[in-house]
Amino acid sequence: MAEGKGGGSFTKVVQKHAVRAKERLLQNLGKADKTTDELFDTYVNNFNKQQNSANKLHKEFKNYLITVRATQISSKNLMDTLSEMYEQEWIGHEQVPVQAQKLESLMEDFCHKLNDQVTLPLAAYMNQFPDVRAKIAKRGRKMVDYDSARHNLETLLNANKKRDEVKITKAKEQLDESKSLYESLNKELQEELPALYDSRIPFLVSNLQTYFSTEAAFHTENAKVFVNLSKLMGELAEENQKGGYSSRQSKLKASVSDSTSFEHSNHETSTSERNNHAVTNGGTEEPVTSTKSELNGSVNEEVGYHLTSPSVDSSKKPVNQIPSDTEKELKAEDTQTENHIEDEKLKTSNYNDVEIPHGASTTNLPPGVYYRVQSTYKYTAEDVDELSFEANELISVVAYDDPEEQEEGWLMGIRESTMEKGIFPANFTRPI
Repeated sequence: MAEGKGGGSFTKVVQKHAVRAKERLLQNLGKADKTTDELFDTYVNNFNKQQNSANKLHKEFKNYLITVRATQISSKNLMDTLSEMYEQEWIGHEQVPVQAQKLESLMEDFCHKLNDQVTLPLAAYMNQFPDVRAKIAKRGRKMVDYDSARHNLETLLNANKKRDEVKITKAKEQLDESKSLYESLNKELQEELPALYDSRIPFLVSNLQTYFSTEAAFHTENAKVFVNLSKLMGELAEENQKGGYSSRQSKLKASVSDSTSFEHSNHETSTSERNNHAVTNGGTEEPVTSTKSELNGSVNEEVGYHLTSPSVDSSKKPVNQIPSDTEKELKAEDTQTENHIEDEKLKTSNYNDVEIPHGASTTNLPPGVYYRVQSTYKYTAEDVDELSFEANELISVVAYDDPEEQEEGWLMGIRESTMEKGIFPANFTRPI
C-alpha cells in the first residue's frame, strides 16, 4: 500500500499487482526469462536456517523457564512441609527453615537471571529477522518489476509494426527506475545477510555462556544447601540410634513408676499376711508364732519321747538316736532335695543371659520357654512387633530371635490364648 500511495492512486496499485502476476506466470511457464542470483539465494537459505534455529532455541528456553518456575513452587512446598513436620525437640530444628529459605532464594534468583540474561537477549536477537525478511520480499517484488520492464522494452523494440518512440522512451525510463530500485535493495541485502548470518556465532557463544555459568553457579550453591540438609539428617539418625527419641522408653519410664509402687504394696501386703496367718486343717486361720528352730526342737522332743518309752530297751540304742526307718526317709528326702537343686542349676545354666525374676517357676515348661507370666494390666500394641493382651492372660517368655534387638524392660513372649508372638513391657505382667 505504501508503494500505491507513492503512485498516487488505487488504480495504479492494482495495475502494478496485475503486471507482477502476469510476469510471474510467464516466468513459471518458461515464456519469460528470470533474473537469477545464486549467491543471493545462498544468503537467503542461510537466513532461513538461522531464523528457524533461533525460533526453536527461543521456544525451548521459554519452556525451560516455565519448568524451572514450576520446580521452584514444588521445591518451596516440599521444604515447607519438611519444616512443618520436623519436630522442635529434634536436633537442628532451627536449621531446617533457614536452609529452606536459602533454597527458595537461590531458585528465585536463578529464574530472574534466566529471564533477564538469557531469554530477553534471545528475543531481541530474533526481532531483527522480520525486518530483514520484509526487505527480502520487497527485493523479490522489485526484481519482478525489473524483469517486467525489461521484457516490455524488448517487446516494443522487436515490434513488427512501426516503432512508437514515445512508448519506447517511457519503457526505458521505467526500466531504469525499476533497475535502480532493485539493484539498490539487492546491494543492501548482499551486505546485510552475510553479516547477520555470521553474527549467530558470537551471539550464541555469549547467550549460552551466560546460561551455562548461571546454571553452574545455581547448582553449586544449591548443592551446598542439600549437603547441609544431608548432614543434618545424619546427625538426627545418630541421635535416634542412641535412643534419644525412643517413645517406647519414655512410655516405660512413665508406666514403671506407677506399676512398681502398686506391685510393692501388694507384695508387702501378701508377705505380711503369709507371716501372720496359716491355714489349719479345718480351713480356719490361726496365728503362726513358732520359728524354724522351735519347730525343729519340737520334732526332736517328739522323737525323744518315743525313744524313752518304757517298752524300749535302753541298752540297745541311745535315747537321741533316730530309728533306722526314719533315718532312711530323711536321707531320701535330702537326696531328692540335692537332685532338685542340681536340676534347677542345670536349667538355669541353659538360659544364657536371661534373668529369671523372683517368684518365677521354671519347672514343667515346654522347650524354649524360660518362665511364664500373668498380665496384670491390659496392653495394646503400638508397633507391628509388639504383643497385645488383656489383663490376667498367661504369656510364655521365650528368647529374642536376635539377641541384639533385646531392650531393657521388654520381654519376648507367646500369648497362650492365641499363640501370637511379640515383645511386651515386663512391668505390665508378674511372674508365676
